[in-house]
Amino acid sequence: MNGILNVYKPAGMTSHDVVAILRRLTRMKRIGHTGTLDPMATGVLPVCLGKATRIVEFLSSEDKAYRCTMSLGKVSDTQDIWGEVTLSGGQLPTAEALREALMSMVGEIRQIPPMYSAVKVGGRKLYELAREGIEIEREARIRWIRSIEILSLDENQGIVEFNVVCSKGTYIRTLCHDVGLRLGCGAVMSSLERTASGTFTLENAITLEAIETMDKAAIKAALHSIDAPFRHLPSIQVDERVGRLLMNGVKTDLTRLTQSLDRTDSDQFRIYQGSVFIGLGTLKGPDGKPVLEKLLMSGDDHADI
Repeated sequence: MNGILNVYKPAGMTSHDVVAILRRLTRMKRIGHTGTLDPMATGVLPVCLGKATRIVEFLSSEDKAYRCTMSLGKVSDTQDIWGEVTLSGGQLPTAEALREALMSMVGEIRQIPPMYSAVKVGGRKLYELAREGIEIEREARIRWIRSIEILSLDENQGIVEFNVVCSKGTYIRTLCHDVGLRLGCGAVMSSLERTASGTFTLENAITLEAIETMDKAAIKAALHSIDAPFRHLPSIQVDERVGRLLMNGVKTDLTRLTQSLDRTDSDQFRIYQGSVFIGLGTLKGPDGKPVLEKLLMSGDDHADI
């Protein structure tokens, strides 16, 4: 069972809980998710099974899209509505001021990871320190907000719903917190749904409840192929000799095969031998030549097909 299952994570459980349930249902050890969702958040959580676990690092680095509700006039220790509210009753801004503050976040931003997060400092997770009442200085990290679309705005209640597309590692609750700081009234995230993770969207997500009713054959049929997230990349075909070299980890010059590739969108490309997806290549190898970047199918794997 090798592929990617696009799971719709429900509220009230961690991403690791989802993986544990799938491990029990499939009786497979090699399973991993591709980007943590907070326990109260819902939405798209691609989970890799079997040989697909080799691409977790690539899927985790993809842009994410969210639908968020933000409540103004409050501050909490977790930067969301489920934490301890430490300030409330802040003066609500005008709709114009709110729009300006929110849209000013589009582009490159610097985010300080929240104390209630799994970021490690000195070998300890920040949330462990936070639970002990310890707050430490954290280094700001560069993140990208690709776009923000305001869906609704209740000026009287101070509630705004918006869509946001962002780079990996972006904390949406911190985005809300920073908007509240900019406005001077405070803000917390009050709901969050991930609507897309790379090429995986709500439209092709399967609820965990539905998956729990499926047998192993049905789950296998619902898997996306390992190369599905990379279909937007150009591809090359190699012959059996070159394919065998690549699958056995032998450095191979792919210059001739990649000369016709479009280099405008990405430096990465897919490598196939017939219908077998061997791996990902990059046009910028250490010596300036295109090389194999990530081997997804080894010689032994190929023998099993």
